[in-house]
Amino acid sequence: QVQLVESGGGLVQAGGPLRLSCAASGSIFSINVMDWYRQAPGKQREMVARITRGGSTNYEDSVKGRFTISRDNAKNMGYLQMNSLKPEDTAVYYCKAIIRRVLVGPLENYWGQGTQVTVSS
Repeated sequence: QVQLVESGGGLVQAGGPLRLSCAASGSIFSINVMDWYRQAPGKQREMVARITRGGSTNYEDSVKGRFTISRDNAKNMGYLQMNSLKPEDTAVYYCKAIIRRVLVGPLENYWGQGTQVTVSS
């Protein structure tokens, strides 16, 4: 059993920062990729940032230069530092991880339950 739990969401004024955390627990051999997604009301879920096990990162264009994704492989933790937040960043943010549960097992996708981020203007 694997569980992902996000934390750190909340209400923040435009221009402010917020840091999200994602804790992965359970039967985990290794975490391949960690992603942060978001879903605003009435919109499709979109990926905002990705980090590989080796530390390579990718960002959705609208968050480049403002968001920073990171991870701690030893602790099975992922983070999303969000700076210069805008009202259009308001959404539920989800952590997703591609995990191998045993040495020769398959890669499997796991999602957290989401954390609400609200940016007021």
